[in-house]
Amino acid sequence: MDKTLRAGLPALNLTLSEAQQKTLCAYGEAMLEKNKVMNLTAIVEPERVAQLHFLDSLALLNLADFSGKKVIDVGCGAGLPGVPLKIGEESISLTLLDSLGKRMDWLREILPQLGVEAEVVTARAEEAVAQRRESYDIAVSRAVARLNMLCELCLPYVKVGGVFLAMKGALAEEETAEAARAIRTLGGELERIAEYPVSDSVHRVAIIRKVKNTPAAYPRRFAKIKQQPL
Repeated sequence: MDKTLRAGLPALNLTLSEAQQKTLCAYGEAMLEKNKVMNLTAIVEPERVAQLHFLDSLALLNLADFSGKKVIDVGCGAGLPGVPLKIGEESISLTLLDSLGKRMDWLREILPQLGVEAEVVTARAEEAVAQRRESYDIAVSRAVARLNMLCELCLPYVKVGGVFLAMKGALAEEETAEAARAIRTLGGELERIAEYPVSDSVHRVAIIRKVKNTPAAYPRRFAKIKQQPL
C-alpha cells in the first residue's frame, strides 16, 4: 500500500509526509481488517485500495483550495473520500455523513486511534441538512446516485461561493447534462469536468460552484427525489 502511494502521488503532483503516508496506510489496513466482518469495500487488494480509494480521493486536493475549509463528505461509507482528504490536508474541518450506522460506529472507533479528527454523523442527507444548511465551504461525494439526485442531497449544504465536487466515472458528461436543470434550480453552476489519471484509467469530477442560495423547498424527501428527480 505504501509503495503504491509513493509511486502514484507524483502523477497527481501531490506529496505527503512520512507520517501522513503511515496514517493513510494504517487506515487502509484497518479498513481491510474490518471488511472481513463488515461490508466496507469491494476492493480488497492493498495496492488497489491505495490506487482506487486513496489516490482517487487525494486527487481532489488539486481541484479546490481545501486549506482551512469546512468540508462535508455526503454518503461517506467507509470514510471515502473524506478521511484521505483530512489526512492529506490536516487543516480541514471534516464532517462525515452517512445513514449506515455500523459503518459510522466503526469510523467513530477507528479515527481517534489514527489521530484523525472528524465529526461523524449518522443520518440521512436530506434530513441532517436542517441543522447544517449552507454551512460548508466544500461538499464531496462518491455516492452512487445519479448526479441530478446527488445535487439535491449535497448542494443545500454548501455556502454561496463554495463548491460541490461530485466524483463520477465515464458517464460524467452524460450525467452533468442530465443534471443541468437540477444544478440551476439548487443554486449551482457547473464550472467544469476535471480529469485525472488513477492507475490505468482516467477519473472525472464534476465541479459545481454554489452561486446562489438553495430554495428552502429543497432537499425533498428521498422518496420524492428518487421518484421525481429534478
